[in-house]
Amino acid sequence: MRILISGASGLVGTALSSALASEGHTVHKLARAGTRAVREPGAVRWYLEGNEFEAKAAEGADAIVHLAGVSIASGRWSKARKKEIYDSRVDATRFLVANFSKLKQPPRVFLSASAIGYYGNRGNEQLTEESPPGNDFLAELAREWEAAAAEAEGFGARAVMLRFGVILARHGGALPRMVLPFRLGVGGRIGSGKQWMSWLTLKEVVSIVRFAVGNDSVRGPVNAVAPHPVTNAEFTKSLARVLHRPALLPVPGFGLRLLLGEMAEALLLASQRVFPRKLQSLGYTFDSPQLEPALASILRGA
Repeated sequence: MRILISGASGLVGTALSSALASEGHTVHKLARAGTRAVREPGAVRWYLEGNEFEAKAAEGADAIVHLAGVSIASGRWSKARKKEIYDSRVDATRFLVANFSKLKQPPRVFLSASAIGYYGNRGNEQLTEESPPGNDFLAELAREWEAAAAEAEGFGARAVMLRFGVILARHGGALPRMVLPFRLGVGGRIGSGKQWMSWLTLKEVVSIVRFAVGNDSVRGPVNAVAPHPVTNAEFTKSLARVLHRPALLPVPGFGLRLLLGEMAEALLLASQRVFPRKLQSLGYTFDSPQLEPALASILRGA
């Protein structure tokens, strides 16, 4: 298959590009104009503000995997930062869909990243793809992001929106930041520890993307999470056991709210107990369904 990937230099994009190339697929980076990636062989240039898009290079692609978007976890959410986050996801997705719709041979699959932030803070509620969205910033962002991706159906593509949980990887993402306090002997639960965490490994992310691209039955929103979510307290205990460190010092929620504001509430203190019902119904087999063995595998020898 010939596959174009936006965000190909990020955590997921790098792992996915490597895996697809090793299987014999032809992978092209969708690279923003002005970045180093544009100079790489086979790169396809796109640039939202400048309205640039190399249509000829994108003709005949079998699939688009759209992963691009600025980090949501790099500082407080000012009004300007929220706009940047929104534009890099919603407006960028609209731009790509609009340009791919003009191709003589548009892609057969348009797979876009989304997030379980779609559900908002839902306590102990069991959430599936049928559950309604929440009402905070991340929920509204995900809802509009997915709506923009779904427009790809207008040019005949199969649109898939993967709602990713917390992605666990040894190098990159949230896990290294979680590990550091434990190595220093000051690790502990966050807030009450009762909030649910829905997670998956980076290796699982790659497997799910490959499954979704290659399976014509995968369509619409899909929860990309392991089948066994855990509370933050359970996560903390598992991480402490794997690292052979204590988990004695909880991080108070009020301190996080003072330091990070709205971002702390949405990313660290919100509870999302999400289940991968659609993947399970389609016969996907999870490589890492349980948290503690997954953490041990990721951090083995670390």
